[in-house]
Amino acid sequence: MDSSTTRRTFLRNLGASAAVLGAAPWAHAQPAVIPGLEKAPADPQAARGWQPVSDRRLRVGIVGYGVCRFGAAFSFQDHPNVEVVAVSDLIPERCAGLAQACRCAKTYPSLEEMVRDDRIEAVFVATDAPSHAQHCIKALEHGKHVASAVPAVYGSLEEADQLLEAVRRSGHTYMLFETSCFHEDLHAMREIYRAGGLGQLVYSEGEYYHYMEQPIPSFRDWRVGLPPQWYPTHSNAYQVGVTGGSFTEVSCMGLPSVIEHLQPAQNRYGNPFGTEIALFRTSEGGMSRMAVSWDTPGDGGERGRVRGQRGTFYGRYEGLERKLPNTRRPPLPPGVEAGGHGGSHGYLMNEFVLAILQQRRPLVDVALALNMTVAGIVAHQSALKDGELLKIPQYQL
Repeated sequence: MDSSTTRRTFLRNLGASAAVLGAAPWAHAQPAVIPGLEKAPADPQAARGWQPVSDRRLRVGIVGYGVCRFGAAFSFQDHPNVEVVAVSDLIPERCAGLAQACRCAKTYPSLEEMVRDDRIEAVFVATDAPSHAQHCIKALEHGKHVASAVPAVYGSLEEADQLLEAVRRSGHTYMLFETSCFHEDLHAMREIYRAGGLGQLVYSEGEYYHYMEQPIPSFRDWRVGLPPQWYPTHSNAYQVGVTGGSFTEVSCMGLPSVIEHLQPAQNRYGNPFGTEIALFRTSEGGMSRMAVSWDTPGDGGERGRVRGQRGTFYGRYEGLERKLPNTRRPPLPPGVEAGGHGGSHGYLMNEFVLAILQQRRPLVDVALALNMTVAGIVAHQSALKDGELLKIPQYQL
């Protein structure tokens, strides 16, 4: 029996049980807006200076319309160079909702069936985190460009190697939609860094705080007890997404949590930590402190700061450079919203589309994606070993 049949059978049986109990697990009451998904205020100047690079329309398939509704959240359906030709979700009601949101008539009951559609040139994978790598590999093997929600891989160094090899073998574009990379502040840091205004980075910090007294409902409860540093890219981007480099070694400390689903006996990961703080050595020779926490209430979100030998950026630039580059994010096509996660969604989608049309590497290619993600996997290993200093695998195309 293939994996798509197994997964469909699981959902069908689960749905039948839920009908008896009165409500399906995915129908539980949700917060009005999940933290981070709030849409940025509309910028009336967002399209200023936009020029089309092609009159071609990229034919896209989208898979995944879970609790975060990510399949439609990045505005593929609004891009003038995109045609959403098919969508998919394992749950029929969600699949129909995704089709409606994307203004698309064609649906498939699984990704495994959708990627066989020869009309589709590119696939956006917005499925459960544990499936990201294998779903992206399957799309690449069927000759598709692919973009993925974070993380690139889920706790597995083996899958990291498999994904890198699949991208190399296919010759197609892969991009990770790491939202922090298009936050206004991080975009400014990157442009100033590239222009030499920061110099060599000596120190950086990134923080991702998302209080989860109760985990967000998820496919097969993958978020229950999730090790914090397995979801590291929102914070790690405040180094790797600025310099394009990597982390080379890590010592990480974890703090045991009082929250029930973060007790090792209560989750599939045996994870005891609600907060993990990692100290990294960077490929530039500097240092980074990267924090991920699920169990600290109060001010949350994703943020960071950098200090270099020529300047510092913490909300604004202070340093030796007197002539700064233009740090405004690139223009969006008319009708494309900046969206959630600091107004990053539309910019990520546009970067992926442009990279394919212009036949170039995207901002967050597979090497950058894995260097951001795998560092967190090794950091969690370090935390389980009481902060032992560990080497981190390096990835490059």
